[in-house]
Amino acid sequence: MTLQCISPIDGSVYATRDTLSRAAADAAVGRSKSAQPEWAARPLSERIALVQAGVAAIGAMNDTIVPELAWQMGRPVRYGGEFGGFNERASYMASIAQDALAPIEIEDSDAFRRMIKRVPHGVVLVVAPWNYPYMTAINTVAPALIAGNAVMLKHASQTPLVGERLAAAFHSVGIPEDVFQNVFLDHQTTSNLIADRAFGFVNFTGSVGGGQAIERAAAGTFTGVGLELGGKDPGYVMDDANLDAAVDTLLDGAMFNSGQCCCGIERIYVHESLFDAFVQKAVAIVNGYKLGNPLDAETTLGPMAHVRFADEVRAQTAEAIADGAVAHIDPANFPEDGGAYLMPQILTNVTHDMRVMREESFGPVVGIMSVKDDAEAIRLMNDSAFGLTASLWTNDTARAEAIADQIETGTVFMNRADYLDPALCWTGCKDTGRGGGLSVIGYHNLTRPKSYHLKKA
Repeated sequence: MTLQCISPIDGSVYATRDTLSRAAADAAVGRSKSAQPEWAARPLSERIALVQAGVAAIGAMNDTIVPELAWQMGRPVRYGGEFGGFNERASYMASIAQDALAPIEIEDSDAFRRMIKRVPHGVVLVVAPWNYPYMTAINTVAPALIAGNAVMLKHASQTPLVGERLAAAFHSVGIPEDVFQNVFLDHQTTSNLIADRAFGFVNFTGSVGGGQAIERAAAGTFTGVGLELGGKDPGYVMDDANLDAAVDTLLDGAMFNSGQCCCGIERIYVHESLFDAFVQKAVAIVNGYKLGNPLDAETTLGPMAHVRFADEVRAQTAEAIADGAVAHIDPANFPEDGGAYLMPQILTNVTHDMRVMREESFGPVVGIMSVKDDAEAIRLMNDSAFGLTASLWTNDTARAEAIADQIETGTVFMNRADYLDPALCWTGCKDTGRGGGLSVIGYHNLTRPKSYHLKKA
């Protein structure tokens, strides 16, 4: 099977890669399993240093990587790529590794030595998405390698060059080729490998359907899985919020990367006293965007990664307008050709009966609703199949925490949005999936506990 990356810039075939046959995939797994024990036996400090060197090698490639990303998934070059977040996440995980992976000492007496060690799973499969292809991959790749696992990376077909860049960087600094492998696999081969216990752990970031396929493949194998499957993340602007800051941050969270972010803002609830002013300011911000070729430094909003993604957003938006939603952005301000280039849109007079407020849009559209009080906002925020993040806007920390305790989500922000703090666990609930990445908990998920009960003679 041949994978194709169709560039959203012009619809051309940007890259093609052949997938591995089952026999070749089995051989790759075998090489990983053979190489992993020697890698795990290296001093932790050495593994940390090698991963950090590999991260730096990616940074040295950034001038080439940025336009590659534009060609593969459409992000404007003006934003400079992902190395800042990529480096922040890997560096933080490196900094906590000694403590996070240290044995839990229970007793070391004349009679006994008792402790719990964190030991690697073996081979970790990382299935990474195209929307933030470097940052999402490094969330698992860096701590998995540091913890002593071998890693096989299967990247999205929309961003095939990313895995190759990571492999080149890591191999160039001395991480063995069989310890980190970039592989091209079709869905069926991936499922078959998981079902046959090829991996000790599987981390998947992507769609709900993809996560369900991973779980079905792993059923009965007792293989650990981590699943981050997207969201329908809400923002709530309270009556005492800093209005300008709330509008700026929430609209950026809704529209950056053409709305293609699992933790992007997809629905906004505003206290009735601020609703009209919020909408007015939001419309002004969006009307200031420039939709265009992502290779143009003036472009602030690039195309969506694929025509079919843009068509889904168009369908949700058109259905909502047909059902009474009010569109505030004039299409005349954003000429588009009906392909991957999609105009941004702000909708009011929306309800949760509309798909645009219920299903993941993953595009530059956001619905805004007026609410009377915290109770109504909490009810609406929880009225979702997803639970990744929520963004609360208020000057009252106690109020925010009390509301946060009642929201069914993985992360709650106050006075910010759409940010991944590597010191905190990245996790979700409901259809967003299960497991936890980054933080000390990320290391716990990428290792297993092993108890030692040693009676001394």
